[in-house]
Amino acid sequence: MDDSALLLARHVAVRPGDTIVHLGCGNGLAAAGATPAATALLADRHIANVAAARWTLALNGIAGEVVHAAGATPLAHGATPRATDDALLVADGSVDVVTIRIPVEKGAVLPLLRDAHRMLRIGGRCWLAGGNDEGIKPAVRLLEALFGGVAVAAQGGGHRLVVATRRDAPIPDDETLHSPWLDRDAFREVSMTVRGEPLVLYTRPGVFSWEHLDEATSLLAEAMRIPDGARVLDFGCGGGVLGVVASRLAGVPATCVDADAEALRSARRTLDGAGLREARVLASDAGEAVLEERFDVVVTNPPFHHGKATTLDVPRQFIADAHAVLERGGWLQLVANRTLPYEGVLREYFGDHAVLVENPRFKVLAARKR
Repeated sequence: MDDSALLLARHVAVRPGDTIVHLGCGNGLAAAGATPAATALLADRHIANVAAARWTLALNGIAGEVVHAAGATPLAHGATPRATDDALLVADGSVDVVTIRIPVEKGAVLPLLRDAHRMLRIGGRCWLAGGNDEGIKPAVRLLEALFGGVAVAAQGGGHRLVVATRRDAPIPDDETLHSPWLDRDAFREVSMTVRGEPLVLYTRPGVFSWEHLDEATSLLAEAMRIPDGARVLDFGCGGGVLGVVASRLAGVPATCVDADAEALRSARRTLDGAGLREARVLASDAGEAVLEERFDVVVTNPPFHHGKATTLDVPRQFIADAHAVLERGGWLQLVANRTLPYEGVLREYFGDHAVLVENPRFKVLAARKR
């Protein structure tokens, strides 16, 4: 249970006829407590949360729309999301209530708060919830600086819910309220050399390892074996480094999938910057978007954290879906921490596996579909 979302569900005050927007809606729990709202719009950057939120609304008889979005700007429909395709969810000053379940990445908090301030009418309320170990205290300071004051609505179990009211006043000229990431078209540019070729990674706050190329992905990028002409799937593509390297090795554009809206925008920008505009970038909960397709190679650095806990649920799904989309004789190549027991899951689906390379921290495993 998400205690912060539960605080939102229990305590957010919504009047009949209000228009309410839930940013970072998760599974939609916060919306379940706001049934009087005439118009509810939910947004989340993770596509699995979008699906869960739709189920929550349907099962509770709540009218509302759920969109795949990083903040108040939804991911463009179609296979190639680009910043220029984005359109605002709602007009400025048209919303009565905004709720925000804060993200873990602190750089993503301020853009959400600025979105809320823009959308709210004068007198509209912004409700903000999060855990002490998730950065709620600095997030509250940003909310107070932006709105001019906050009130604590509820707290408990290391989680806090606060509320602020939009005033008829300009945004203060406070340096804490400025960030390059308020510009939707701004990306961090990380220059690197991979397999002897230059590559620029474009990323946004909240994308995995957004400030640098992580060691595990780098190891896989250097070790992976891609035949000429191979159809390659970059599974959980993040900023798109593996998709670029695979496309270069195969000589044909790769397909990249990820669940996170900002990862998809980042991967699209990275691929375009590498001259790979024909490479596909698809929103996908695990392999859902490509289960009817077939590939010769799947490469992946699967996520294994849920919050702060380690879980094999997502890697298991990645391995199962990789087996489903591979042609007979095709290869799955993945990187993992040396302590993670992926070998048993690989044996379950593929029968056996090989170690392509390893170092004191990571291992690159390969398994062939028989």
